[in-house]
Amino acid sequence: MSGLRVEEFDFDLPQELIAQEPPVERGTSRMLVIDRLAGVLRDSNFAELPSLLRPGDLLVLNDSRVIPARLYGRRVRPESQASQQNWVPQVSILRPGNPRISTDRWLASIEVLLTEQAGEHRWRALVKPGKKVGVGERLAFFSPTGELELEADVIDRGEFGERVLQFAPVDDFLAVLDRIGHMPLPPYIRRGDQAADRERYQTVFSRDPGSVAAPTAGLHFTPQILDSLAARGVEIARITLHVGLGTFAPLRVETLDEVRLHRERYTLSAPAAEALNRAVCDGRRIVAAGTTVVRTLEHCAIQADGSELQPHSGETEIFISPGFQFRMVGALLTNFHLPQSSLLMLVSAFAGREPVLAAYRHAVQEKYRFFSYGDCMFIA
Repeated sequence: MSGLRVEEFDFDLPQELIAQEPPVERGTSRMLVIDRLAGVLRDSNFAELPSLLRPGDLLVLNDSRVIPARLYGRRVRPESQASQQNWVPQVSILRPGNPRISTDRWLASIEVLLTEQAGEHRWRALVKPGKKVGVGERLAFFSPTGELELEADVIDRGEFGERVLQFAPVDDFLAVLDRIGHMPLPPYIRRGDQAADRERYQTVFSRDPGSVAAPTAGLHFTPQILDSLAARGVEIARITLHVGLGTFAPLRVETLDEVRLHRERYTLSAPAAEALNRAVCDGRRIVAAGTTVVRTLEHCAIQADGSELQPHSGETEIFISPGFQFRMVGALLTNFHLPQSSLLMLVSAFAGREPVLAAYRHAVQEKYRFFSYGDCMFIA
């Protein structure tokens, strides 16, 4: 890794190749297959994946579920700076003359993207416009019919629009997000979220809410393809890594030695740990469905330091780049990633920087679709 510069992981990408919509039918994406040993690549499609995996392979999926983490609301000038201990949740309805929040106390509209839970009723978030939202301000979020659903005080600020929000307690925060939140489509998808994104920006095996971006390699799977994999003798295990701010934050450094990623929460369950330990003991190949799975497995392997994996939960900020020694992952399914991104560096660590950039140039030439709703690569 030493000496490599972020700009060495750049490539030219025409804007029209950035997928703005998912494929009409899930599981029909194109797939670029890379054979690392032979040094060759070929064009294929995702439906071929079961035939590329071997009986006995262990396929590992990330079952984190995306929450509707984008909120639109109003900045509100508080009537008083009451302590958080005395702050009670509001259930009023927004109307002119409302004694709690009236129209003459509205400030500008704001957009909030929740990125990571930071405590009880407390979240880190990206706020737009960030420069105008200061510590001590109150933000309010409403239902389409005008009911006040959530309030939050801004209690801390970070760089690049990041804030820490303390929400007034509600009975079921995630249920409120389901009612008023929007799916957090990435900024390169240049449209607002639609009703269909509630299902399509979610894997079919998601079950543990907590991500603010989809583990996109998993978006290609259908129940039928999962059944085909099982019928072929492929074992399937699930881990959980909640995708956070690192997905959205660009690398604002010049060299890879300077890269520091945000922490993301993960869980390695007992069944997953047992399946992984058996696969390692048997010498069977471990196939990671996505970079989030790679980061989780390799972090856990480093923590285990040669011992068997133990079920646990924790946080990881592991940064994988060329020169990294992989301990667990033997094959990788992944989407195409942003230029100069940590995810492109991870894929380059697995398959080599030059071969990966050559594959990306081929994908551009052949008009593959890029990023979250785009096509994928299988690297073995």
